[in-house]
Amino acid sequence: MAEVVAVCTSQNKGEKKSNVGSANLVADFGIQGDGHATGESNRQVSLLSISSIEKMKALGLKIKPGDFAENITVKGMDVFELPIGSKLGIGNQVVLEITQIGKECHDRCAIFKQVGTCIMPSQGVFAKVVKGGLVCSGDGVKRL
Repeated sequence: MAEVVAVCTSQNKGEKKSNVGSANLVADFGIQGDGHATGESNRQVSLLSISSIEKMKALGLKIKPGDFAENITVKGMDVFELPIGSKLGIGNQVVLEITQIGKECHDRCAIFKQVGTCIMPSQGVFAKVVKGGLVCSGDGVKRL
């Protein structure tokens, strides 16, 4: 089974996130205390696979979960391969629905400028919170 490697938040939009180990997800809103949580869109939570981060590390970057501003980093599942509308169960209670795969980069991020590529436009995944609850590093992740 896949699992949560990191749960990351930040105070503001447009900055790297820090691994906080656990966070409360609120239905139809996002992660409590995260700068991206507004409940105003279907991009309430962002996910990234650790395999995507490892691809960037292979290019010589010293990066860690949260550096791409993702909220939840997952090991054992390539989340970018899931179709839109897929539902994920995390831990014993949280349910997310995939709403978008990839995102348009309006300005080239620092990572793109450093190595000439970035994974978020093709491998970053966004979801809405269908059922809230606590998500912790080490929680199981499964497709419902």
